[in-house]
Amino acid sequence: HLLFSRECFIRRRTAKRAVVYSTKVACCNHSTLCSITSHRRTARAGGQGSGSGNGNGKHHEEFLLGGNPARGWQMPPPSRGYGMLVVRILRGALKLRYLVLGGAIGGGVSLSKKYEDWKDGLPDMKWLQDAMPQGERWSQFSRNLIEVGSVVKTAIDIDPKLKQLGEDKLSEWRSWFDSRLDDAIEAADYQGVQIVETKEDLKAKTTVAALGISSDESRKKYEKLQNQVETLQTEIMSVQIKYQKELEKMEKENRELRQQFLILKTNKKTSAKKIKKSLIDMYSEVLDELSGYDTGYTMADHLPRVVVVGDQSSGKTSVLESIAKARIFPRGSGEMMTRAPVKVTLAEGPYHVAQFRDSEREYDLTKESDLSELRREVEFRMRSSVRGGKTVSTEVISMTVKGPGLQRMVLVDLPGIISTMTVDMASDTKDSIHQMTKHYMSNPNAIILCIQDGSVDAERSNVTDLVMQCDPLGRRTIFVLTKVDLAEELADPDRIRKILSGKLFPMKALGYYAVVTGRGRKDDSIEAIRQYEEDFFKNSKLFHRRGVIMPHQVTSRNLSMAVSDRFWKMVRETIEQQADAFKATRFNLETEWKNNFPRLRESGRDELFDKAKGEILDEVVTLSQISAKKWDDALTSKLWEKLSNYVFENIYLPAAQSGSQNSFNTMVDIKLRQWAEQALPAKSVEAGWEALQNEFISLMERSKKTQDHDVIFDQLKGAVVDEAIRRHSWEDKAIDMLRVIQLNTLEDRFVHDKSEWDQAVKFLETSVNAKLVQTEETLAQMLGPGQMQRITHWQYLSQDQQKRRSVKGELDKILKNDAKHLPTLSYDELTTVRKNLQRDSVDVDTDYIRQTWFPVYRKHFLQLALQRAKDCRKAYYLYTQQGAECEVSRKSSPQSKHFIDMYIPKQISCSDVVLFWRIQQVIKITGNALRQQVINREARRLDKEIKAVLDEFSDDEEKKAYLLTGKRVLLAEELIKVRQIQEKLEEFINSLNQEK
Repeated sequence: HLLFSRECFIRRRTAKRAVVYSTKVACCNHSTLCSITSHRRTARAGGQGSGSGNGNGKHHEEFLLGGNPARGWQMPPPSRGYGMLVVRILRGALKLRYLVLGGAIGGGVSLSKKYEDWKDGLPDMKWLQDAMPQGERWSQFSRNLIEVGSVVKTAIDIDPKLKQLGEDKLSEWRSWFDSRLDDAIEAADYQGVQIVETKEDLKAKTTVAALGISSDESRKKYEKLQNQVETLQTEIMSVQIKYQKELEKMEKENRELRQQFLILKTNKKTSAKKIKKSLIDMYSEVLDELSGYDTGYTMADHLPRVVVVGDQSSGKTSVLESIAKARIFPRGSGEMMTRAPVKVTLAEGPYHVAQFRDSEREYDLTKESDLSELRREVEFRMRSSVRGGKTVSTEVISMTVKGPGLQRMVLVDLPGIISTMTVDMASDTKDSIHQMTKHYMSNPNAIILCIQDGSVDAERSNVTDLVMQCDPLGRRTIFVLTKVDLAEELADPDRIRKILSGKLFPMKALGYYAVVTGRGRKDDSIEAIRQYEEDFFKNSKLFHRRGVIMPHQVTSRNLSMAVSDRFWKMVRETIEQQADAFKATRFNLETEWKNNFPRLRESGRDELFDKAKGEILDEVVTLSQISAKKWDDALTSKLWEKLSNYVFENIYLPAAQSGSQNSFNTMVDIKLRQWAEQALPAKSVEAGWEALQNEFISLMERSKKTQDHDVIFDQLKGAVVDEAIRRHSWEDKAIDMLRVIQLNTLEDRFVHDKSEWDQAVKFLETSVNAKLVQTEETLAQMLGPGQMQRITHWQYLSQDQQKRRSVKGELDKILKNDAKHLPTLSYDELTTVRKNLQRDSVDVDTDYIRQTWFPVYRKHFLQLALQRAKDCRKAYYLYTQQGAECEVSRKSSPQSKHFIDMYIPKQISCSDVVLFWRIQQVIKITGNALRQQVINREARRLDKEIKAVLDEFSDDEEKKAYLLTGKRVLLAEELIKVRQIQEKLEEFINSLNQEK
């Protein structure tokens, strides 16, 4: 087009220049031109004999001779001749050559560029070289095809009757043609004789012929022709069935050849770029992503799929199994088996296998054992999806079925529509099924496969009303009549004809099909069912009568081909709109993310979980790096916290109140041994586990104070740690090992050096002071606030607190008179206290006095023990010489009434110091053993427990959704999901366009 435009422009420009050059030549040679023009005009005027011609000639002559000043030009002088004319003509010709040459060069360059662009736009056909056989293999493949053709040619046997009828007709037509040819030749030879029949003669002959045929003969002839037509139709049906069998045989051989070719191709080392998913697998992945994204039906999913709907036990599942060529669903007699939507993706492949979307196992559909396991797995998944007392579930079970000759499509089998509920169903079962069915059918691009049981009355159908509501014009509905073998025996043939012609139901459909789904036997294979279906349609008179149905409206094979064609047509028409819708959704979500979280990358729930998992495991590694001294301090502190109460209440106080030193030591030995054999090891393990737990929790708390801490992980980390700690238990053999160590340690009763003695004294003082503080707090609660606190805080004593104070005053008198009083009060002492209180108008019973005596005496005893610890602080040398009972010189107080000298010798007992030294040694040895167990064993076992908990949480989507939540997570999750769906849609569209 560009070259043509350039050529036209050059021609117009050349023509204009030629006119200008001719004008200039005429002006330069005005004398010759004027004479020629004058001569011609004079001759013309003389021939015409009119005056007007003379005037016009004169005018033109003046115009040429005098020029036209009004137009701005004058005649040039006659000095220039023909030389100038030749020069100008040559100059114009040279310019024209340059223009033509430039245009040709430019057009050639443009044409070359267009050709290169067109060549680059062609698809890469290099894959065809790998796919097609080469050389000798191609020749062998061609010979095989020729042999298959010859086998098919010789294999098809035509019925002898039909063959004889055809030969008779052929001979009749040949004789008629020969007679007509002879007549034509004879008529051509005899041209003079012509036989012409008048209109009246023809009418008479016709009338005579018509009258000659009676009504009986006409009826017999009609019946004979009708029988011939039915016979021919039957024979045609049988021929078609034979042809279809031979065709299937050829397809089977072709599939075997293709399977061998695929196996050979698979065994080759192919690059990753050549491994591509099939088109239907890509489309199925898009639907799976949408089902996961649109669980709450919040977004319109208008992608096409084949929705199989029908009444309960109408044969829905059987039709789907016939299309899939395998009995993959559980069966039951009169029981609801389909309890959840089952999405089945059919694809072509070399092996007949089935696989669930969330599983790697492939079930071989050619083996009955795998088929049984597959049916059990489907039933298990259906029952597992039903929760909360429901009968049906909306959770989709997705599976893929591949096999040779399968039509590519995606089908969704829904629970059958029921009209009456049984007692074992939930109250909302009927409404749930109706709502689910309407939801799937309301998709404007869904193909509705309406299944109607042909063996029951049409008026009992529930599905047709729902289908008519969702698709009133029938633009995406395919009607399937099942169990027609039973319908032929039970139903009226006219009603079946009306159903298949679309005249009985008010609903409309794209097509009407009749299929046979079996003989009611559970053990029948798909091959047996298909053979039975072919035999039925071959022999059934219902489908052979004139004007009933066409052959393509029967058998499951024709149904699957029609559904597949309609499915892919719908996909090609609607996939672009869905991709545009998700593109807009993605843009909106990305804009919202940038506005709310401009400095964060959109991380989904799985990515956040992996990040939190790494941080938790890092803290476990940090746990094993804690220093030994820190572990010893933590374990020692926790051990004494667990053991102190038992030591004071069950060992030290009872032994100290025994009355003598010998009995103290004996009781201490007995109680320590019993404690070490029974409760001490278990308590030690409990203390070690709590210390490990506290250290790990403290590490997690310190990590929250770092700058890069993300609060979104706190709930998840806390749940993981709590669950791991709950599951973790200390090794059982640790208790036996600790028991042996502790018994051996307690057998040592002698303090070996001064440093240990000082540590034991300090340990005793610290422990006694802690108990003394607790006892004073108990007394403060019993006695109420002191005098200063009552004045400063405006507090008052209650009546009970006043009584307690009175009782305490009497008890202090007893302890003052007898510093070594026994732990219990005698009867006389109780009576004395009561009478003294009654004199002060305070009436109390003996139990009340005993309750007050316990903390009062405890405080008195602890004060004495603290004093003994101070006295024994520098008595280690005497202890090594004299034993636990030693005599020390104590500096007396000047205020004391016994003050005689600065130093008074006194006999004191340091047995309690030895006791606490033994306990301290047990705690040290136990802490050391627990530390080794924590570092060498328990930290690693805790690490395993945490990893196990993390693995369980990673597989539990509900748990992750509960622990990782918030606007940030939800928005990122939705954005990632939409992005994945849009990318998969674009990939599918590109592959679909390439297939076109």
